[in-house]
Amino acid sequence: MTRKTVVKGQQTSPKEEIWSRPYAALLIIVGGLVLLAFGLAFSVAKGSREIPLHVVWQALVHFDASNQLHQIIWELRLPRAIAGALVGASFAVAGALMQGMTRNPLADPGLLGINAGAGFVLAVCFAFFPGLAFNKLILFSFIGAALSVVLVYGIGSLARGGLTPVRLALAGAAVAAMLVALSEGIALYFRISQDLAFWYAGGVAGVTWSQVDILWPWIVAALIGALLLSRSITILSLGDDVAAGLGQRTALIRLGAVLAVMVLAGASVSTVGAIGFVGLMVPHAARALVGVDYKWIIPTSAILGALLLVFADTFGRLLNPPHEQPVSALIALIGVPYFFYVIRKKVGDNL
Repeated sequence: MTRKTVVKGQQTSPKEEIWSRPYAALLIIVGGLVLLAFGLAFSVAKGSREIPLHVVWQALVHFDASNQLHQIIWELRLPRAIAGALVGASFAVAGALMQGMTRNPLADPGLLGINAGAGFVLAVCFAFFPGLAFNKLILFSFIGAALSVVLVYGIGSLARGGLTPVRLALAGAAVAAMLVALSEGIALYFRISQDLAFWYAGGVAGVTWSQVDILWPWIVAALIGALLLSRSITILSLGDDVAAGLGQRTALIRLGAVLAVMVLAGASVSTVGAIGFVGLMVPHAARALVGVDYKWIIPTSAILGALLLVFADTFGRLLNPPHEQPVSALIALIGVPYFFYVIRKKVGDNL
């Protein structure tokens, strides 16, 4: 289906308002996968100690445990690069799902406090359950993400006039600030600031294979669930009345989407900490490139999000070697101006 224009005042069916660029989407997905493979290889090769690409290839196909470079590649850089791709895809798809089901251009796991909720529960776990296994930390992160969703939507709905995009963003900012403050208070009182330092900084440094082994099944399952929901999310993005008229179970769709968002955001935050704005920027870019059909937005967002985080992490290592810059700070340099752009251009009428 190609883009269709709608004449002002003309009666259109919901399907006529859904336009997409499938060929552009396929080109971006295939080209993005090729570029992602290059980005992963480049990320593994670059760092405080540069490793030639042919050595990287040798380590992948003929690993030599006695070779120090091979050890660096397999034990340090490869799990870091793979985790970056997984987490970037997770945050981007979580943002796309949230924007689609809420019809809110400001929806993002970080801006709406979901990342902060997962981080708050991590602080509680570090304080009261030290030494908790990583697979259990992920489960508690899901609970924290769910807690923040309930708080944000509850507070945002209390305002006169109902829930609007800006009110939802303000409620998310307030809840995020509260949960971050509580996390910092717990860290100071129980002297676990060092344990939480990774979450405050936000980055993929130090990720191990054991974490990747636990992380990827959750993320892959949630991404598959998001793809299965894509058609329903597309219809839901047209409005509840339209979706109900087309026979969609809106409450069930939202529940499935919220569960997918909680898994994607909770698993990612438990692994790399709070990295914001990925879920805000990437879905908008995907929508501009492939149209408003979530069948294409979701896979395109996953590819673009993975590319963004992998290359941002690599750039952070190359910016001032041997020191590393937090990937969350680098992405925020782009995300904050874009956040104000979205407020000005897309939700200004609701202020």
